[in-house]
Amino acid sequence: MPTYEYECLKCGKRFEVFQKMTDEPKKRCPTCRGKVRRLIGAGAGMIFKGSGFYITDYRSKSYKEQQKKESGAPAPAKDEPKPKPKPKEGAPKAQ
Repeated sequence: MPTYEYECLKCGKRFEVFQKMTDEPKKRCPTCRGKVRRLIGAGAGMIFKGSGFYITDYRSKSYKEQQKKESGAPAPAKDEPKPKPKPKEGAPKAQ
């Protein structure tokens, strides 16, 4: 639900009201009962949570590899088999 800001035309008091978009606008000041007008607010800032909101989240694979080369980090090897994990000591050997 949005917060609406109002200003009293009689006493000049400004106040905010948290109300539904479908609710009728306030007509009277809670202090002096004078007429009020609804002000145009800036609204709330949007907060994006999670991944997918930054351009860096959607970089191509080739771009990421190029960045790794330029930074000096080793690039992942292609078409090389992964090393087999060593069996734990005391574990039965497969035959």
